[in-house]
Amino acid sequence: MEIRLLNADDAGEWLRLRLEALQTDPAAFSASLEEYELLSLEEVKRRLWSTADAFVTGAFEQNRLVGVAGFYREQGIKSRHKGRVWGVYVTASKRGQGVGRRIMLALLEHAAAIPGIQQVLLSVTSTQLAALALYRSLGFEEFGTEPRALNLAGRFIDECHMILLDEPYRQLGMPDF
Repeated sequence: MEIRLLNADDAGEWLRLRLEALQTDPAAFSASLEEYELLSLEEVKRRLWSTADAFVTGAFEQNRLVGVAGFYREQGIKSRHKGRVWGVYVTASKRGQGVGRRIMLALLEHAAAIPGIQQVLLSVTSTQLAALALYRSLGFEEFGTEPRALNLAGRFIDECHMILLDEPYRQLGMPDF
């Protein structure tokens, strides 16, 4: 399995996996399948353009994308010390095999190389028990829950907000933020 940053050439694979994620597990994401079905490949290429402050990490098996996680740095002068994780997904057949952990470790290692990043935040729906366990095992701590964050056809889902500060990150043996 190859873990690496995605680029514009991966747009088709990323869109395929994103549509799979939104179709098979709509309760896990604030985005909707209907929104992403409208995206052009050119728009996806633009969104996948890696910069010093934003990137998507992916796991490939035989040139097929099987897992992803995105990262971006807050842009405001007062909030540039924060990074955010988004869009984490591993295809069902690869779950429970450490793929999500490997993607997240690669993402965190890359984020740690960004000067000034001191904390990483993410949100995860309360229905995603395996994801919550993974994030906790990586040192993320819960700091709040947003009740009824998502409305999925009348079914409300809470969202848990988590943070990884630089000290717990160092305890994992990773480079400092």
